Amino acid sequence: MLWTALVLGLAGSFHCFGMCGPIAFVLPVDRSTKARSLFQIFLYHLGRLISYSLIGLLFGFIGKGLYLAGFQQRLSILMGFVMILLVIIPVSIFNKYNFSKPLYKLISKVKTKLGFYLTKRSNKALFSIGFFNGFLPCGLVYMALIGSISTGSASLGALYMALFGLGTVPMMSAAVVLGNFVNLSFRTRIQKIIPVFVVIIGLLFILRGLGLGIPYISPSDAKLQISNNPTNCITVEKND
Repeated sequence: MLWTALVLGLAGSFHCFGMCGPIAFVLPVDRSTKARSLFQIFLYHLGRLISYSLIGLLFGFIGKGLYLAGFQQRLSILMGFVMILLVIIPVSIFNKYNFSKPLYKLISKVKTKLGFYLTKRSNKALFSIGFFNGFLPCGLVYMALIGSISTGSASLGALYMALFGLGTVPMMSAAVVLGNFVNLSFRTRIQKIIPVFVVIIGLLFILRGLGLGIPYISPSDAKLQISNNPTNCITVEKND
């Protein structure tokens, strides 16, 4: 299911364009030579991918704990339902309870760092902007993190988030090079389509957890479950 991360990143690029585009528009890229500007844009994306991967590592580790606790592939079903619920439940409800309030101090520090490096013109500044950019609150990133939890592995969680970030690279690169090249009405139409992609990915996670025996989409329970009984492990190996 790692490919869903790339799809989520590509499909959600327009959301990223709207949320992080203003940062991309004002990046202090040295445009004296094409090679130098491309290298600095690469550093910006490298910083974002590293921060996404670190967050994915943490949430993948949480998923591993749940996986080893006995949730096994049922974790995939749960995460799929969570993805769909986050799309269906009105945003006003989340704003009412203000779940992100405990993170305000951390977010404030991240924004301060971003503001500092946006005034600098160096390779370090471009990498740092990308790195701190990856920690800004974003609904689409939260969706990707749910996917990283469902991997049930710290390393796969990191890889899932890295692939998600990779999917956003083309649009964000265009934002740096071309500026605000997408008109508002087109972005609005795309924003309405993004929840559809999220629901589809959520359904795919649910199918994966059901273990219906569909290759690549919903592998059988026997291939997904971890058994503590050595006899069961031998049986599975023979059946394979």
